[in-house]
Amino acid sequence: MAYIDFLSPLHKATKRDYLARVNDPEYPKAKAAALAKKWDFDYWDGDRRICYGGYRYMPGRWEPVARAMIEHYGLKAGDKILDIGCGKGFQLAELKNAEPGLEVYGLDISSYALEHAHESVAANLRQGTAAELPWPDNYFDFVFSITTLHNLHCYDLDKALREMERVGKGGKYLCVESYRNEEEKANLLYWQVTCESFYTPDEWLWWFRTTGYTGDYSFIYFE
Repeated sequence: MAYIDFLSPLHKATKRDYLARVNDPEYPKAKAAALAKKWDFDYWDGDRRICYGGYRYMPGRWEPVARAMIEHYGLKAGDKILDIGCGKGFQLAELKNAEPGLEVYGLDISSYALEHAHESVAANLRQGTAAELPWPDNYFDFVFSITTLHNLHCYDLDKALREMERVGKGGKYLCVESYRNEEEKANLLYWQVTCESFYTPDEWLWWFRTTGYTGDYSFIYFE
């Protein structure tokens, strides 16, 4: 298990006005969160003050992450890959673009996201919860989850980490939101709309040890 940061360059490229997010007169934080947690149009393609404001495929945006994963984990043609919380499948599409022989699979709770998934991977995406993965033990050569597991309550987070470990026989990687000080904690609370598990890095490491998760990890901070 190691700390490997694939995501910071993309995360830090976005400028955030935390106070505007929480105090917006039309979509105050509670209203935005209630809409976002339906995981429907508003979350993906609705107003930017709710969440993504249009989650569209931009060729090459996720390519550096895909290539870094392929290189680091030695992924090759024929390997089975799972993305837990795949959304519209854009990261899986970039993985296939970078290594066409990969067998990619994804799971997401949002039927809307899957209905609007990237056409190159849509056939292998399933609707479901990270707490109950519909695949047998040791099925995947690489399992990853990007900014998803912090959206689970503790009882489902426990199950999801164990499930991620169960279905993966090779490398594993996850990225979750976290905070290191009170400023980052406040910013996270102001910005997030779906997070249910608010933990420091040490608390996340406790979760990994408790559930037997042996994969790699990194954290997103709201500085």
